[in-house]
Amino acid sequence: MSNTWAYCRISTPKQSIDRQIRNAKAFAPDCIVVQEIYTGTKFQGRELFQKMIQKVKPGDTIIFDSVSRMSRDAEEGYQTYMELYNKGIELVFLKERHIDTASYRESTEQLKKMMGQELPIEDGDLSTMIKAIMQALETYQMRMLERNIRLAFEQSEKEVKDLQQRTKEGIQTAIRNGKTPGIEKGRKLVTKKSIQAKEYIKKHSKAFGGELTNEQCWKLAGISKTSFYKYKEEIEMEMGLKHQK
Repeated sequence: MSNTWAYCRISTPKQSIDRQIRNAKAFAPDCIVVQEIYTGTKFQGRELFQKMIQKVKPGDTIIFDSVSRMSRDAEEGYQTYMELYNKGIELVFLKERHIDTASYRESTEQLKKMMGQELPIEDGDLSTMIKAIMQALETYQMRMLERNIRLAFEQSEKEVKDLQQRTKEGIQTAIRNGKTPGIEKGRKLVTKKSIQAKEYIKKHSKAFGGELTNEQCWKLAGISKTSFYKYKEEIEMEMGLKHQK
């Protein structure tokens, strides 16, 4: 019996793993959800992902919200895709359905089936030529697959870089217009990110009954050490554990 898996990953509290789970469940209600919090951009080190791909078997399906959830690096993404593809694992990318394995597997199997049939041609040389053409078509198809997969990963990388560039340009524009990014001394900046980070700290930090050390907490929350201690102090004051100076 085959299984359907959904790999959901977030790198910062700003991202929503709940949204990824909802999308996966909408596609396959009975899917086995694997959730992972990961900081960084390299494929290596995703412990739960590695454990999952050791469990999957031919005929199983893995759902990703997008290619960036599997890998942000085009080369590693392609190698992982082909490794799973060749094992008979179906891959579904909800935001990039054009590179799902199903369409490529179907057309590849049709070509192989045609190549395996006896051609109704008596001329041996002509039969050999047609087989060579079919093999060339299969090679071309796999090269197009590689191209499309790499393009999808490269587009994902570009979107991340574009967002970072727009953020940088926005700050520079504000400075040129006489606005200083930041807040007045003694005043707290409340943002969606700070709220999410503080909720994460309250839930997971050992200081508030959780299981994570300070360093683990700020790394997994995707915030700096300075921000962690700032938010931690604010939480303590909000909870009456510490008096404001």
